[in-house]
Amino acid sequence: MIFQPIEITDKLGQSVILRNAEEDDAEDLIRYLKIISGETRFLVREPEEITLTIEQEREFLRGKKESERELMLIATINGKHIGNCSFMQIGMNKRYAHRCSIGIALYQEYCGRGIGRQMLQAVLQKAGEAGYEQAELEVIAENERAISLYKQLGFSEYGVFPDNVKYKDGSYADAFWMMKKLC
Repeated sequence: MIFQPIEITDKLGQSVILRNAEEDDAEDLIRYLKIISGETRFLVREPEEITLTIEQEREFLRGKKESERELMLIATINGKHIGNCSFMQIGMNKRYAHRCSIGIALYQEYCGRGIGRQMLQAVLQKAGEAGYEQAELEVIAENERAISLYKQLGFSEYGVFPDNVKYKDGSYADAFWMMKKLC
């Protein structure tokens, strides 16, 4: 999906550009995935599990941009990639055509600055325009800041996945399934 770049301002007064992820962003996005996966326990992968090649990531990004119903949005400050937010179809079946899955992550140093909220708002608007009726996500139950934001944006909790993730140290974390009606 094509997203016309927009400029937003974070809570520190810094200019942030929201734009489509481009094929040229592939190497940076792979590096980003490895770093953010190590910064927080709230994501689903360990850094060493990020094994994408640059060409695989380029193909993924190309697919998102060519799709009429999927979007990979990235945020940049002074040209530096700081986070991304996306929506994807949940399945290819017609019975799932009304549902999309939302994903978002920022480098930790940019959290709490209102960037994630504005990215989510942009993505949710585009998801509605793409014909989705509901947006869904999973969130680790301990991620109180994210859960609070999602609720502020109209998401509600509809279920718990006990022991949804298992960490290297053998501990587990539950996750909530949350959903927001878009129409």
